[in-house]
Amino acid sequence: MNSRISTAALLVACIACALPVLADSSIPANATIVSTLNTNVGKSVTVRLAGGEELTGVVRAASDKTLILVQLSGREFFDAVITLASVQAVIVRNR
Repeated sequence: MNSRISTAALLVACIACALPVLADSSIPANATIVSTLNTNVGKSVTVRLAGGEELTGVVRAASDKTLILVQLSGREFFDAVITLASVQAVIVRNR
């Protein structure tokens, strides 16, 4: 019985510690790929493409059909125009 109470207390403590992190997310629940990219214009993001490849760069512009990434990581002197239909995920640094 004592171990069940300890386990329950530990679980409650873990959840309580995680709540501020969950509430501090920079991506709103109703976010779309385009809105997330437009929010991060001028900032570095990573996009995961349909083929599984990831590209990291600075968002110059995003529209309903295309994304322009500049200063590609690991590919100096290269920029990219990406069809938005091929973007499966946008990964942004939260802090």
